[in-house]
Amino acid sequence: MNRATAIARYQAADNKQKLALVIDEQLYDLAAMRAAGINIGEEWSDHGIGAMLSEWQRYAPELKSGFSEAERLARGGKLNALENSAIRVLSPFRPERIFCAASNYIEHANEMGTVLAAKADSKPYMFLKLRNTVIGPGDEIRLPPETSQLDWEIELAAVIGTAGRRISAARALDHVAGYSIVNDISARDLNVRGDYPFKFDWFQGKCHDTFAPFGPWIVPAWSIAEPQALDMRLTVNGEEMQKDSTRNMIWTLREQIDYLSTVVTLEPGDVIATGTPTGVGMGRGIYLKPGDVVIASIDGIGTLINTVVAEKI
Repeated sequence: MNRATAIARYQAADNKQKLALVIDEQLYDLAAMRAAGINIGEEWSDHGIGAMLSEWQRYAPELKSGFSEAERLARGGKLNALENSAIRVLSPFRPERIFCAASNYIEHANEMGTVLAAKADSKPYMFLKLRNTVIGPGDEIRLPPETSQLDWEIELAAVIGTAGRRISAARALDHVAGYSIVNDISARDLNVRGDYPFKFDWFQGKCHDTFAPFGPWIVPAWSIAEPQALDMRLTVNGEEMQKDSTRNMIWTLREQIDYLSTVVTLEPGDVIATGTPTGVGMGRGIYLKPGDVVIASIDGIGTLINTVVAEKI
């Protein structure tokens, strides 16, 4: 089931960007909810989800209470949902930093030919994607002419709501505001190079514009009791490519937060893409091409759909 209670950003018919609550996969305009007497978002909604996250501890109780009241009214037929044909759902916001976990599922490491040390002798391997990579649901993934090996990677995304440094694994989830989906698009042939003694170049392989579809919305952390028990699925043109559960991560989200916060202070609005399971294109010898439709779904969160196009040069 992909029924989610979430907060989303959308573009209305008048091209204005607005916020909505998502209840049972239907969007309800936030301003209309306030007009109906629900106390939610008055201080931050005009400034977007990033403003909400910047003071998450202050706004979370209001959001939780507002969600509860909105669910009651919506399911009682007392709120009008937005017409899907009249809106376009956008990425929830554009994070400045996306921390990505590499080789975080054993079977994915195996399909990539990656030999991992024992967990007791290792630590998470993380890299960064930047805001230029972020696109939303329905946006186009651009295939650069420099690559012939464009690949997909569904990942659970955790959105940080409370800043912290040296956060213990035991307290890590206290710092998470909510969850979403990231599709870590990768140009496999650009991830390696031979003109330097450094074997990998994940900047040019991972950081092209449009290489991080993100969304479709943010599900508050209180709605997901255990992030290590979520089923994931990715299809390309209707064919199932990836199907797994977050329970099979090597490094849990808690452990990733613990590790990351020993290196940097995690800030509100940071996103952690927690790694992808087996089933990527490189393991099969097939890659994305213009016209392909990629659908990434995580139960309890939603579905993220993007189409591949050739980049115009």
